[in-house]
Amino acid sequence: MTDVLPDIFTEPDDVAPDTLANLGPLRRLAGVWEGAKGLDVNPKAAGPERSNFIERIELQPIDAQANGPQLFYGLRYHAHILKPGEAITFHDQVGYWLWEPATGLILQTLAIPRGQVALASGHATPDATRFKVSARRGETENGIASTAFLEQAFRTLSYDIEVTFNPDGTWSYFEDTVLLVQGRAEPFHHEDSNTLTKVAEPAPNPLKQALAMA
Repeated sequence: MTDVLPDIFTEPDDVAPDTLANLGPLRRLAGVWEGAKGLDVNPKAAGPERSNFIERIELQPIDAQANGPQLFYGLRYHAHILKPGEAITFHDQVGYWLWEPATGLILQTLAIPRGQVALASGHATPDATRFKVSARRGETENGIASTAFLEQAFRTLSYDIEVTFNPDGTWSYFEDTVLLVQGRAEPFHHEDSNTLTKVAEPAPNPLKQALAMA
């Protein structure tokens, strides 16, 4: 658990207006990215199904956010995923990547339109080329919440994602979501992976844009 300071109300007065310059390891995620070689391994009635997917993810800087003295810089993201040759959405996800410079804390919030949200956390140095965040069912700091149906039929026990920045400027991720599927004794590892290539630079955060226009 994070130590709580005696003064929980006073916000920092040295907040930087330029989010992109204060994102630590998350700076290299900022922008619009595409990847056409994604792989999804998910549970089906007949056994594991392996599916290729095409992904587009946009990560844009937000203004700094404070919880009293705790200060985050972050990126708002939207990931949209299709199967090759199909128009219907295969997966859609929104959330935030957050960086706390004072502690090296990284947070990922995520929400998917099937009635599930999660908060995952980890730590890294500002110049890290790899980091990992995790969430566990039943925890309040780094937890997972699901609909009653998902809790019964496809209970999520844990979620881990590892991000790796590659020398060629791309980045890759590997997700391992452990599910307890109704009627099966052994947990199932629902895995997703992809490598993303930048197709557009990020826009400045709103405060940075406003100051540039002033």
